[in-house]
Amino acid sequence: MNERIILLETSGSVTSVALAEEGKIVAVRQTEEPRMQASLTAVFIDEVLKERGIGVKDCDAVCLSMGPGSYTGLRVGSSTAKGLCFGAGIPLIAVGTLDVIVAKAIEEGLVPEGCRYIIPMIDARRMEVYTAPYSPEGKRLDEVKALIIDGDSFKQERSEGPVLLVGDGALKCQKVLDGPQTVFAHLYPDAKSMLGPAMAELKARNWRDTAYFEPFYLKDFVATVSAKKLF
Repeated sequence: MNERIILLETSGSVTSVALAEEGKIVAVRQTEEPRMQASLTAVFIDEVLKERGIGVKDCDAVCLSMGPGSYTGLRVGSSTAKGLCFGAGIPLIAVGTLDVIVAKAIEEGLVPEGCRYIIPMIDARRMEVYTAPYSPEGKRLDEVKALIIDGDSFKQERSEGPVLLVGDGALKCQKVLDGPQTVFAHLYPDAKSMLGPAMAELKARNWRDTAYFEPFYLKDFVATVSAKKLF
């Protein structure tokens, strides 16, 4: 496939943009500085396009990492992707953020020998994570959910053989879930690792409704009230 895809990952602490051409990543911009989605996403898009000497209208789709994850980051990514698609008249595709984490774990060779399950975890504060079990080949086996982790979490999966727990929510759970057949790995989703899932969506022509698309928040946004008195 010769399509060009703009890939946007803004769901977590990393802000990442990549450009894919002919099934390969050809340009990347990324920062690990937190909460930079609003200020850097558009800048990174402009830079990767200029690096290749093309415009948005020369691309065939925009792909968004749609969550779950940071409410603000997902809003920034979604509004940016929609703006690009509307302006250039190109389709929107989207991939689950847990799918991206699993794809990256497989790409980087983190899956242990004999692994029975990959369990990606996105930090959702305190001992809660966004998660779902996957096969070692990267197929999701159950619905994505917000789960409060305790010693019984994924007890059945962990009893069946080696399990890889991966993502920014995995290490904080290590003391609770540690065991002889449990491997932990910290990694974050990035735009480069969206390539495989994005190409699958593009091949299937699984276009999203640009006007009505909403990210996968999973939980409603809850605004907090500052304890500091302003007056």
